[in-house]
Amino acid sequence: MKGRHRQSLEMRRRELVERSGAQRAALVSSVVPLAARAAAVDRVVASVRSHPVLVAGIAAAVVLLGGRRLFSLVARGVTLFALLRKL
Repeated sequence: MKGRHRQSLEMRRRELVERSGAQRAALVSSVVPLAARAAAVDRVVASVRSHPVLVAGIAAAVVLLGGRRLFSLVARGVTLFALLRKL
């Protein structure tokens, strides 16, 4: 009797270990895209922390000038820079 019970428990244990392995693999595969996004956000946060004055200046420009006007000015500046660079 004890032998059967032990075999039953060993079989149940193998099934559980196999199922947990499959669940672990599924969890890892579903986390990979999130990890990539988290790494990108972490890089942005690190840049913001290393250049706080620049970020504050950009934020102030957006607030004072508005998004569309600032975009227009930046586009003109990039165009002017490209023209001057060709000279």
